Amino acid sequence: MVDGDRDPLLQGPFQGQVAFAQTIRNAVSTAAVESWSEMVWSDPNFEDWPLRERSVIESLQGWAGKGRKLVLLAHNFDSVVRLHPRFVSWRVQWDHIIDCRTCRNRDATEVPSALWGPSWVMRRLVLSSSNGYAGFESSRRLSVREDLDECLRQSSPGFPASTLGL
Repeated sequence: MVDGDRDPLLQGPFQGQVAFAQTIRNAVSTAAVESWSEMVWSDPNFEDWPLRERSVIESLQGWAGKGRKLVLLAHNFDSVVRLHPRFVSWRVQWDHIIDCRTCRNRDATEVPSALWGPSWVMRRLVLSSSNGYAGFESSRRLSVREDLDECLRQSSPGFPASTLGL
């Protein structure tokens, strides 16, 4: 995909699951094209993120590399394992650039649903209707990052790339 072929990042509100999923697809694609150094994804469980889609994994593959970092923050990752096998496989391959954290000391409804990048952010404000906003404004990015950092401070490692038996 060349830069002119991708959809631009959303600036403003989005409404509904279709718009929410497309916003994530566009963000991951843009991260690959623009070589974002870091992304933070946060959601209570990532159940309705488009992580099972081939196009999202292809964009992640294009993004991944030396100097990259992806932080995932969730209340739990059970839905990821159950619903997103492509992402789980990709995650195993790129374990060294991914930090998965659980925030179980908060109620699941208190874990933000957001995708933060160095110059853009998306936050879903109403999970049931998938309504939220996205934009480039530094005040929005800072506000979301502060919420994510607070959750991260209270988190612990979760969703290992592999489980080792005895």
